[in-house]
Amino acid sequence: MQTMLPKPEDNPDAEVVIYDGHCQFCTRQVQRLHRWDGQQRLAFLSLHDPSVATEYPDLSKNELMQAMYFIDRNKKRHRGAAALRAISRRLPRLWPLAALMHIPLTLPLWSWGYHQIAKRRYKLNCDSDACQIHFDKKSSQD
Repeated sequence: MQTMLPKPEDNPDAEVVIYDGHCQFCTRQVQRLHRWDGQQRLAFLSLHDPSVATEYPDLSKNELMQAMYFIDRNKKRHRGAAALRAISRRLPRLWPLAALMHIPLTLPLWSWGYHQIAKRRYKLNCDSDACQIHFDKKSSQD
């Protein structure tokens, strides 16, 4: 069952998570974030939504395909593991993770782990032929 995720226009004061809406793994993860967001602090946009190019012209499609982005209230862009680290401070359910992710000098390790998952995301929980295009493309880049 897919949950309708709130978009920025639904809550203009919310901080924005930009994710790959064509990726089943990614979509499941942001749906989980939405369920844990009891105070509706977050809004979500698929990087494939046309409004992303309009609202965030500084973020290229290539950059967005490589990592999730989190746009905070100050319009600062957080990418990949840094995005997850920033989100972990907002959701009480993620505070144990926030404590770990904020250990000094560990962000490079978290970033490496995030990158390993991100580059394999289409192989995680993908059960449709639509993902095959990404398998072919990614296998030539690994």
